[in-house]
Amino acid sequence: MARRRIQEKTSALAFDRLPLNALRVFEAVATQMSFADAAETLHVTPAAVSMQVRTLEDYLQVPLFRRAGRSIELTPEGMLLLPGVRRGLGDLQTALHQLRQSRTAGTLNISTLASFLQKWLLPRLPQLHDQQGDLQLRIHTSRAAVDFSQTDFHGALRMTTGPEPGLHCEKLLDEWFVLVCSPELYQRFGPVRETADLKRYPLLRSSDEPWQLWNRPDADRDWMEHGTAYDDSVAVLTAAEQGQGLGLTRWCLAAGDIKLGRLALASTTALPCPRAYYFVCPEAYLAMPKLQVLLKWLRSKAREFANPPGAPTAPAAGSGRTVGGTRPTAASRPTGGGGGAKRKA
Repeated sequence: MARRRIQEKTSALAFDRLPLNALRVFEAVATQMSFADAAETLHVTPAAVSMQVRTLEDYLQVPLFRRAGRSIELTPEGMLLLPGVRRGLGDLQTALHQLRQSRTAGTLNISTLASFLQKWLLPRLPQLHDQQGDLQLRIHTSRAAVDFSQTDFHGALRMTTGPEPGLHCEKLLDEWFVLVCSPELYQRFGPVRETADLKRYPLLRSSDEPWQLWNRPDADRDWMEHGTAYDDSVAVLTAAEQGQGLGLTRWCLAAGDIKLGRLALASTTALPCPRAYYFVCPEAYLAMPKLQVLLKWLRSKAREFANPPGAPTAPAAGSGRTVGGTRPTAASRPTGGGGGAKRKA
């Protein structure tokens, strides 16, 4: 027991001697490659920055920068030190950020896609509020990646091709491509049974769901897209509802309007989308009761959501199956639904 106490005391003393502030200043100077710019970033004077760098160089007994007038560059020793300093400061910031996150009370901050929020999540939120009146949500819409170590987000609903390494990634919903139009346009032009039938319709154009995705085996591509092009999936649905043309869209976005009779399903063919909807968060956040409340509700809504008519059998989503790692960092692959980089999802 005495030996263990001595080891713990020795370790504590060793950490006490680490020039942590000097390491933070060194990283800022190495990033900016300027003492003056680093001082501005850290809200201190250039003299204070120089003093901290000298403190670190005295501690290590090696030069970290070469100075030539107003320009500086890292020495080989500085280049060797920098990755470890950045990694250590990043891990420390992540740990402190996770500890600050409210575990029970307070607002739950979620990021998702605007189209998914408007057409799938928003119509179901009143049910969540009825069941969990104490749960407060703040929903942010963006295609950009979420950096959980730099923001106050607790989780993200993302459309991607697969699990993100290093994060808790839970598949909620599969997605399908379907053809929709207004009921009046459907009565006029009839069902799309084969690709040649597309020539009867004006085709709505979308950068999110281009018609090249309608890769039916009988596709001869002697039809052309024409008309206004949209970069928003919801705009395509609105144009289709107004009778402007036939839209290729995602089932999760169109199902509600089809059920209400605002849109007609123009074809019984549904093509599987290579991407699916995942709930993504740092593994440590799963211990938060308020996040578990939301995740349990999302799973139940995903299980209730039926696939489109004619959809091939697919593995069940929304089952609570976890795919991914255990560390709160990941490299997300950008897709039409949003992606990112370090510590992002």
